[in-house]
Order: sequence, then structure tokens, then C-alpha cells
Amino acid sequence: SHHTALAQALFATIRARVAHGDSVDQLAGRTGFSARQLRRLTTDAFGVTPVEIIQTERLLFAKKLLHETSLPMMDVALGAGFGSLRRFNASFLARYRMPPTALRRQSPARRGLSSSDDLTLRLVYRPPLAWTELLVYLARRAVPGVESISVENGTYGRTVVSGSATGWVIVRQLPAEHALEVRAPLALADVLWSVLVRLRALLDLDANPLCINEQLGADPLLAAGVRRHPGLRVPGAWEPFELAVRAVLGQQISVAGATTLAARLAARYGTPVATPHAALNRLAPTAATLAAVEPAEFAAFGLTRARAQTLRDLAAAALDGALNFGPADRVEDVVRSLRKVRGIGEWTAQYIAMRALRFPDAFPAGDLGLRKAVAPPGAGPVSEKELLTRSRSWQPWRAYAALHLWQTLHDAVQPTPR
Repeated sequence: SHHTALAQALFATIRARVAHGDSVDQLAGRTGFSARQLRRLTTDAFGVTPVEIIQTERLLFAKKLLHETSLPMMDVALGAGFGSLRRFNASFLARYRMPPTALRRQSPARRGLSSSDDLTLRLVYRPPLAWTELLVYLARRAVPGVESISVENGTYGRTVVSGSATGWVIVRQLPAEHALEVRAPLALADVLWSVLVRLRALLDLDANPLCINEQLGADPLLAAGVRRHPGLRVPGAWEPFELAVRAVLGQQISVAGATTLAARLAARYGTPVATPHAALNRLAPTAATLAAVEPAEFAAFGLTRARAQTLRDLAAAALDGALNFGPADRVEDVVRSLRKVRGIGEWTAQYIAMRALRFPDAFPAGDLGLRKAVAPPGAGPVSEKELLTRSRSWQPWRAYAALHLWQTLHDAVQPTPR
């Protein structure tokens, strides 16, 4: 089963990285295998080579663009990663026995209500999806200027940079279709794929809630929460470094306090960007920018000297690839390597592994909230060791258990409107 899990992780990585234009050799480097090993692993497990997986993903994405947008053929070809229109036409014809233009004629392009300059696409998910809960969690941690979330309107918005293209996205739920609608400007047409892949990770759309609920719901401690919030997701990150910064800022202070600090950093070090949405006006600060700042300068924004140094060290480590992990990596190894940055302890490393690096079994057992949530009514928080022991039955979904436990604390203070 470990072999199957590895093959599936590789398959997911190949699919995710195709969007970023990785070649088979780059994929091999990223996953820690040789191109030949990679080929053998995918052929044994799925009967297809990495090149065939890549080709299939590109054609599927092209079909999506043909169905859901009225982008010109050239943009569809480039957006789906085909270097030329001729190559796209030939591949499409070979696979689907018809030219791409025929598919477009069959489908009335579904336009959104937005101006004709915006693109509207759909992201499907496995229901149920606790969309409001996800928005509430992200809204409390949103970085002003970079993200704009309205729980009331049910929308998630943020600024976007991909390669040399900048823009924005606004996401809302289409509950009847088990899908989210994504609006983006035409300027992002050629990088739409990587934008959608990042959104899937950020909003945890590939989760299988039924499978997770079956296991967690068997524990009396979590059963009521699983019934109340059956589609709870682990909120992810647009980009690992952005979330790692947020985790460091959040050490030992309140969520609101950390959000204030994140806003100051973005205002000072995020590149300003013009969008039609007033609340979306800057890009998140990059590792390259923050690595060049003297720690004393961070202290002026209200960071302690130690935290300012950690932020600078984290940026330098990120530039060195400290946040790049392959599908074969285990959460213990990832946490150990993150902890090499001075000032990043177990809690921060687990939190980054859970949200930014999408490890479903990462679990910040030192978290005071989690230790309180597990304690019997009227008793003080359990120890980290007790919580770790208690958490074994939640494997391999401990990140989801953590979200359910935090949600119970949230519900106790303020019941979720239904």
C-alpha cells in the first residue's frame, strides 16, 4: 500500500506540475527519482508514462478552456502548454478524432455576468464542502491588500502573480453544481492552469470528505463536529512561503495581532498592483525581498528582535529551496528540516506542513487550542504527550481532526449560521 500511495502521490505531483510547465526531467528532479525510475513507477501503477500523463492533462485542460471560455484558439493552445497552434491541433485531433474548433461549435461558451474582458471557469469538488467555514477561517487570517474575503457574499478574492503575469481572482460557490466559479482577468489567460492548480490546493478541493468523515466520525470526541461540518477542509496556501511568513508572525500572539503585522509587512514590502477591486492592491512580499531586509527594519513594524531574525532566516532558507518537497517525503523529515531554521519550533513546522505543504497527517500537538478542545469539560488542557497519544486513531487524517477541534472551539463561542 505504501507503493500505491507513492504512485498516487507521484501522479498528483505530475498533474500539479504540468500546469507549471515542468518537463519530465524537471519532474524527476523535483520528485527525487531519475526519469527512468519515474517512468517505471507510473507505468507499473497506471499503465502510462509520465509523458502520456502530461499530454492527457494538457488536452483535458484545453477541453475545459474550449467549453468554459471564448478564448481565441491560440490562447487555448498556449494556456494548455502546447508550444504552437499546429502542435495543439495535431494532438487534439489524434486524441479526440475531431479538431478543437468542432468542440467549440458544440458548446455555447458559458459567460459569467462579468464584463466580457473577464474569464469565468469552474472548479469541481467532491461534496460536501463547508464553504462558509473555510471562508471564516481564511478571512480571520487574510492579509489586507493581498486577499479580500467576504463571508457575507461568500467570496474569496486575492491578487495573483504567475511568471510575468499579474492579476486577481474572485471565487464563489455554485452549490447546485458541486463547483466553485473562478473569475479572473484576460491578462491571466496564459497562466490560468497554474492559477487553478494553486486554488485547488488553497481550498483543499481534492479532499475526499466521505473517506475522512468515516474515520474521524468513529471517534465520539469528533462525531458531533463531523455531523455538523461534514465538508470541513484544511485551508491551504497560495504559495508556501506566504503561509510560512504568516505562521512565524502568528507565534505566541493572537490571530488578530498577527493579521495586523502581516498587513504592515505587505504594505511595506509587497509590490503594488492595480486591479478593478479596491481591496486587492498588492502582491504578497517575496522571499527574495524579505531576505534582503535587515532584521532591525522588521523590528520597527512591531516584531520582536528574535522573530525579525527568524523571518529573515526563513526567507533565506526559502530561497535555498527549504519549502520544496517531493511526494516521497514524509512529514517527520519535512518537519525536521523546517526546524533547522532558528525560531521555527515544532508547532510552526507542523502548521506549515499541514497548510502550506498539504500533509494530511501533520498535527501541531503543542497547540493550546487543540489541547483544550480534547480536555474533559471543566478540566484544564491535556498535555502535548496525551494529545499525541489520543491522535493516533485519527491517522492519516490528523490535519482534518485539528480543524474539527478548532471548529468546536469556534462553535462554542459563536455558532455557525445555518
